[in-house]
Amino acid sequence: MTSRFPLLRLDPLTRTKMRRFRLIRRGYASFLILVTAMLLSCAAEVLVHSRALVVRYEGNWYFPTYGRIHTGKEFGLDYAYEVNYRDLRTRFNADAAGRNWVLLPPVPYNPLENCYVGENFRPRPPDWRTSHFLGTDQINRDILARLVYGFRNALVFAGSFILLTYAVGITLGCLMGYFGGWFDLFVQRLIEIWSNIPFLFVVIIVASIVPSSIGMNLGVLLFIVVLFSWTGMTYYMRSATYREKARDYVHAAQVLGAGTSRIIFRHILPNVLSTIVTFIPFTIASSISALTALDFLGFGLPPPTPSWGELLRQGTSNLHSPWIVASAFSALVIVLVLVTFVGEAIREAFDPKKFTTYQ
Repeated sequence: MTSRFPLLRLDPLTRTKMRRFRLIRRGYASFLILVTAMLLSCAAEVLVHSRALVVRYEGNWYFPTYGRIHTGKEFGLDYAYEVNYRDLRTRFNADAAGRNWVLLPPVPYNPLENCYVGENFRPRPPDWRTSHFLGTDQINRDILARLVYGFRNALVFAGSFILLTYAVGITLGCLMGYFGGWFDLFVQRLIEIWSNIPFLFVVIIVASIVPSSIGMNLGVLLFIVVLFSWTGMTYYMRSATYREKARDYVHAAQVLGAGTSRIIFRHILPNVLSTIVTFIPFTIASSISALTALDFLGFGLPPPTPSWGELLRQGTSNLHSPWIVASAFSALVIVLVLVTFVGEAIREAFDPKKFTTYQ
């Protein structure tokens, strides 16, 4: 029986590699944990945010999480700016009738707000009674909220970094390996020159040039990091393409009149995907580490953007409040260890030398 969706069919070798990956329990379990964390971070507002999930008021239903901003006057209060849903819940709970109620996320704080308005700025230890499960930082912001949204920023950065870096590196590397000759030599010399430009100095110069009112936003930072990170992939793809172009299927495609782009992207590239796949987890780990390091040094995302590097910098400046650095460091180590386990499992599953081990 043939599949109704031929594009979704996997060849036997790919299915074998996926089965081998699932049998490596440490890597497969790490993969499931990471995917779950990524999915939860995409809907972080449902779990960690100062806006209510549901409000029931005078017979009407409100869903503020992904909806419009509701002012205090809409709920019988005397101000026209966005309502404080924690205070609103306290007010409704004091109502003996119980007709009105508020359902808040498990962590009812957003990563940018001052949780103790009117009080001194100081780190506060974890307190389950106030739902500050990991405490607050030096300017009264909830640490768990900043960890969650910092993780989402890191994922956006890592995903965009992989797409852009691989798009440039794969395309240029395939062209170098396919054409060879003077084109290959010329591009290699350019890459060698470009690789000698100090990356950190460029970041410092750009950070000093960009106006403080604009800041080093995610797009600018991503562009700079990608600008100096695509060169490594070109060498791997150049070698793989150079090896594949000598095979019979490439010669057959040339005889049949296939164009260069078709031969590279429809014939050669699918046969070197194993090289790309095994590098993806380690690229994710390196991009998260790079973003954290730049934020820690003060050349990354502008404040008050949530980031793990900024929390680490706060923690090292406030060692008398160990919950700050412990939270950020633990989160970073856990994610990097999980990604490393996944990368090792993928590399082992795609290793042809161990093919018979997982039959």
